[in-house]
Amino acid sequence: MKYLLLGAGLQGTAIAHDLLNQAEGTAGLTVMDGNTESLEKLAARLNDPRLQTVCGDVRDADTLAPLMEEADVAISAVNYWYNADLAALAVAGKAHFLDLGGNNDIVAREFELDEEAKAAGVTIVPDCGLAPGLAGILGYWLVDGLEKTDSLKLRVGGLPAKPLPPMNYKVVFSVQGLINEYIEPAVVIRNGKLKTVPSLSELETLRFPEPFGDLEAFQTSGGTSTLPQTLAGRVPDLDYKTIRYKGHCAQFKLLFDLGLCDSTPRQGSEGKMSPREMLAQLMDEKLALPGPDVVLLQAEVVGYEDGDRAIRRTVRIIDHHDEQNDISAMMRMTGYPAAIIAQLLASGEISAPGAKQQELIVPGDRMIELLRKRGVNIEIFEKQPGEPA
Repeated sequence: MKYLLLGAGLQGTAIAHDLLNQAEGTAGLTVMDGNTESLEKLAARLNDPRLQTVCGDVRDADTLAPLMEEADVAISAVNYWYNADLAALAVAGKAHFLDLGGNNDIVAREFELDEEAKAAGVTIVPDCGLAPGLAGILGYWLVDGLEKTDSLKLRVGGLPAKPLPPMNYKVVFSVQGLINEYIEPAVVIRNGKLKTVPSLSELETLRFPEPFGDLEAFQTSGGTSTLPQTLAGRVPDLDYKTIRYKGHCAQFKLLFDLGLCDSTPRQGSEGKMSPREMLAQLMDEKLALPGPDVVLLQAEVVGYEDGDRAIRRTVRIIDHHDEQNDISAMMRMTGYPAAIIAQLLASGEISAPGAKQQELIVPGDRMIELLRKRGVNIEIFEKQPGEPA
């Protein structure tokens, strides 16, 4: 099986590591990136004869098209705004395509390729990272295991293992993507109806095992991808919130209220720059902090099985930095689910031509099995509704 990976950054590095070290039957992996230094670093790190690197721009269709034709699966780990065009190139080259997502409008454009993908016999699967991605797969699996569901709550966060000033947060993925999550409306299901609520709202406290203790969670955008639409009519209440150390939401809301997320360019002494561009630049500088990270995920469903037996079932993940391979928790929990889906597509274990919602084609129990083989700590436990967690 041959893979084409676009992007040699943090998540691309994790995907490449997994495809070469965990996937069965990987005959070749081609990685394309516009940064020669990143490609050289990746090649030295992985030191695998199956790896080939290509320095180029993902917007260069002439260079990319033949690479798509050679691949069984193409994986995008570049900025989300390229993904719709990349998906179209993959379909033309008869390669399966998946990406890490991050934007609902781009995903909608990918779903417009459904008929072309079916005709080509390939599958397009957007939003295959952590959230969107793994969280939705696990959420759907929990709901699908019950006869009737009252609610589904998804809570996910990437944090420094130890909180650090100024925001008790460190950059673990794209700052622009992070800002999007914090400012765009969040899609939820309330009383059986799809609606949106403002991000940075509905602050709550939740508790994780020590050393974390009490944390906060609040509404953010994009973490559920297509899941609310998929489960509309089946789940009366569904929402997704981001987990942070206490106080973070109030800090970022102040930045938002001051207009620092505005994308309108402003004239300054060095030329024009938007407040958002300046904020992103400063966050990249000030929040690129040392020390390991941790990813926390909690998916909780409340409903009924065996007729009228009420149940609360929870999946909890606490994943840490892999010191042996120097792969952060966020890299693992974003890159590994994407790599697993790529492997299932390449092997034919997933066979579903067209543009597909990942929650409908990726079996949750299979994802759990394969993540556990990669050393991810996944707990599943049950309690009665109302019983302390």
